[in-house]
Amino acid sequence: MEAAYVVSVAIRLDPPAAAVDPDRFETTVELPASEPGTDGWLFFRDRLWRGEIGDEPSFRRLAEERLGLADAGSVEVVAADFRELRTDGAYLDALTAAIADDLDRFNADSVDEVLRKYLGSSVHVRG
Repeated sequence: MEAAYVVSVAIRLDPPAAAVDPDRFETTVELPASEPGTDGWLFFRDRLWRGEIGDEPSFRRLAEERLGLADAGSVEVVAADFRELRTDGAYLDALTAAIADDLDRFNADSVDEVLRKYLGSSVHVRG
C-alpha cells in the first residue's frame, strides 16, 4: 500500500548576506499518507476541506517542519496548495474501509460523501 498527499509549495529565500533572483520558487512536495486506522491517518480530515487546505498558515508551518526549514530563518514556505491524494488501489480500499467503520466521526452518510467533503475530486489512483 502506498499513498501520499501531493502539495505545491512556494518557498521564499531571504538570505542576510546575499541577493537572490528569483527569491521565490515553487516545488512539489509529497507527504506520505499514514496507513488507514493508524496514528496520523486522519490527516485529510484535519487539514483539508473540499480539496483545499483548510488552514493555510498552519499547513505552511507543517510543510516547513517536514522540509527541515522550521529553523531556517532565511527560508520560508509562503504558500501551499493541495493537489491530490496519490494512491494505489490497496490504500484506497483500506481508506474507504476505515472510513466506513466510523462514518459518525466524519458527520457523513457515506464514504463517497466523506471523500468529496475532504478531498474534493483530488484522489488519483495509480498502478
